Amino acid sequence: MNHQDQLTEYVSTFIEQLYQSGVTRAVISPGSRSTPLAYLLEAHPLIETHINVDERSAAFYALGMAKASGKPVAIVCTSGTAAANYFPAVVEATYARVPLIVLTADRPHELRANGAPQAIDQIHLYGHHVKWFYDMPLPDADSAVLRYTGRIAAKAAAKADAHPKGPVHLNFPFREPLIPRLDSYSEKHVVADVFHASKQLSDEQLSVLAKKLNDSSKGLIIAGPMESESSLNDLIAFSKKMGYPILADPLSGLRSRMQKHATVIETYDAFLKDVWIKEMLEPDLIIRVGGMPVSKALSQYLQGCDAEQWLIDEGAEWRDPISAATSYIESSIHSFTKVCDKVTTTHSNDWLKRWQELNSAAEIEIAHYISEQMDEGAAVGALIQSLPAGSHLVAGNSMPIRDVDTFWIRGANAIHLWANRGANGIDGVVSTALGIAAVKNEPVYLLIGDLSMFHDLNGLLVAKQHKSHLQIIVMNNNGGGIFSFLPQAKEPAHFETLFGTPPSLDFEQAASFYGIDYQRCKTKDELKNALDGGSDRLKLTEVLTNRDENVIAHRKLWQTVGTACRSVLEKV
Repeated sequence: MNHQDQLTEYVSTFIEQLYQSGVTRAVISPGSRSTPLAYLLEAHPLIETHINVDERSAAFYALGMAKASGKPVAIVCTSGTAAANYFPAVVEATYARVPLIVLTADRPHELRANGAPQAIDQIHLYGHHVKWFYDMPLPDADSAVLRYTGRIAAKAAAKADAHPKGPVHLNFPFREPLIPRLDSYSEKHVVADVFHASKQLSDEQLSVLAKKLNDSSKGLIIAGPMESESSLNDLIAFSKKMGYPILADPLSGLRSRMQKHATVIETYDAFLKDVWIKEMLEPDLIIRVGGMPVSKALSQYLQGCDAEQWLIDEGAEWRDPISAATSYIESSIHSFTKVCDKVTTTHSNDWLKRWQELNSAAEIEIAHYISEQMDEGAAVGALIQSLPAGSHLVAGNSMPIRDVDTFWIRGANAIHLWANRGANGIDGVVSTALGIAAVKNEPVYLLIGDLSMFHDLNGLLVAKQHKSHLQIIVMNNNGGGIFSFLPQAKEPAHFETLFGTPPSLDFEQAASFYGIDYQRCKTKDELKNALDGGSDRLKLTEVLTNRDENVIAHRKLWQTVGTACRSVLEKV
């Protein structure tokens, strides 16, 4: 068997096993050394391929597809700095628990560490930011090697998809010539199924937890960002049984359900900024699920509570940056909520009602603010209220996700929220949103700041190429708006130079460059009209705001909410 036949048999066996292991999408960045992988992925009749010439954008695009589908997505690039450009998305995938299969082409071993062009050290390139790394053998059609190659493919898919999900990296050295046969595709696969089991609590462990629950009438559930919505019904049933309010982060998936479930509390970020209110809300048990919430006010509240805090997580990372957890419970939410079967006490609803009354008082003030104002927060609130049921909103980091947290109140349609809250970076957000839009058939909207938009403008090329359906709403405050809320803003010397960093960009020109529909909005009515057109095509809507006015308006709202909620507690 000649070199070309061996190359074809080896790579196609690997790709077929990937497909049999559930990988049906791949994002390819063009390059010579990755030719065997690119050709044979493109030739596979059941793998959907997407081409993206920019590796950084490509990796975030794949991240978006993997988030939206819940399944591993493969990304392919050539050797050298191309692979290094994957790094930001790989980091995000690790901390956000998103399954990616990173396939980097490499020079053969005789061209490593000797000055060969486009050859860098790709061994463990991403360090501990991947769940698993393997340096693949050179192509060989020996039956034992092919079986081994298939098992590596199956193992890569299984590791990426096992909880906690995340990226894996396989490095492929290839010798020239690099062209495989396209008329001789192997359909061999060696691993039929891989079964994953959820972590379960024992009957004895559930009994220990139930005893504490019986004694805790003022429990509080903190639902942070979730990788999956599969256990939300279990969590809601648990909260109703126990009479515990759920403080639901916007990325928990619970805010889409709060119209039906009165235990869901969404305005806590606004009223927990008041020190006196926090002191009046002393729980005797805190149960935390998901990642760390967006709200800084909530994090500070949790740090100041003396109650026991249980952290429920199937992963072993102990996601507790505030070091407040007193018990770490490695379990699925579904398994944990079985503890209800052992709880014998029925608690009073007084504690729950107190949170509900605070929530209602804050909602009234926030709703009034949205209707009367036109700053960033009010615009975000109006945006959320206007989105159609079942649609998807991708929120950028910095101010957008924080304003979504504050201004997403009852009355909005049930929508799905996405954000890159693994490493919380402002890069790659456009490409992530486009990846989500590539998977979802429903309307997809992106809410993003001007600096974050600038970071990933080149992602718009893939949008144009794939005729993506995405409506982008840019909150343009001409700089880093979040810094105006931080202590740095109190030191005016060099603030604009170092933190405000106004880019003074004209996004109409950017839209024109990529051939995208554009509209500038100055009022909420103009924004709502822009949204009425749906997102069946690519569109960029720009909302102009003022950073200084935005800070003043936000702080005035927090003061108003605090006053209203203090009145509620003073009546207790």
